[in-house]
Amino acid sequence: MRVQLSEVSLDVEVSGEGPVVLLLHGFPDSHHLWRHQVAALNAAGYRTVAPTLRGFGGSDRPEGGPEAYHPAKHVGDMLELLAHLEVDRFHLVGHDWGSGVAQGLASTVPDRVRSLGLLSVGHITAVRGAGWEQKQRSWYMLLFQLAGLAEDWLSRDDYAQMREMLAEHPDAETVIETLRAPGALTAALNIYRSGFPAEAQFAPDLPVPPLPAGVPVMGVWSTGDRFLTERSMERTADAVGHTWRYERVEDAGHWFPLDRPQAVNDLLLSFLKENA
Repeated sequence: MRVQLSEVSLDVEVSGEGPVVLLLHGFPDSHHLWRHQVAALNAAGYRTVAPTLRGFGGSDRPEGGPEAYHPAKHVGDMLELLAHLEVDRFHLVGHDWGSGVAQGLASTVPDRVRSLGLLSVGHITAVRGAGWEQKQRSWYMLLFQLAGLAEDWLSRDDYAQMREMLAEHPDAETVIETLRAPGALTAALNIYRSGFPAEAQFAPDLPVPPLPAGVPVMGVWSTGDRFLTERSMERTADAVGHTWRYERVEDAGHWFPLDRPQAVNDLLLSFLKENA
């Protein structure tokens, strides 16, 4: 379905009946990332809301430069979307950049969030404090700050470098086809440029609030993730103000909701049941 908000129109999949689970994808995906989880959650008695974030997939790509894609803009979109759907309380799950947006949303309306599931990406203090191995794995985040250069590098030779980055992504070709649309690659990269610039990655005194005290959190990391270390998720425990559950998914890459769907489904259903 198409949902018109005050600034953008979003492509949103809403299905099922029961307690609401809001599913937020990351770079460079769309709500299709969650198709296996949507089916399992609906079958288990949950209503799923899976939006494609602004700048991605079939959702609008507003003009205005990187500031139009700041994570706070995504949080605002989600609050509008939930109001449009008349959703009060909800479970929240985010993967990759969706995890960052989910953390921002949980911090904004903690009394409405039943539980928070963080897939791949933990709290920013944990990612920033995970040591040099994590900084080495995050090299591309610095490249993505370079407007024009990053787009050229990723799209050159029929998106050869993007294909290399998405080597473990089951939907790589579909994702790349979407990024060929005019302005699509820049819009997708703008979340890095606005939400995680170089100073945020390296500044030693960046103040970041912990996760809200009343929200139970589960962090899930996959052993084959080329971009994030286990330490970057494990250390999220230090930023959690409520119960913390940590899980590993073995033999899975960064996009493990797609390549290990049953494992992800089992973890999510178990966590949701704990926090019904």
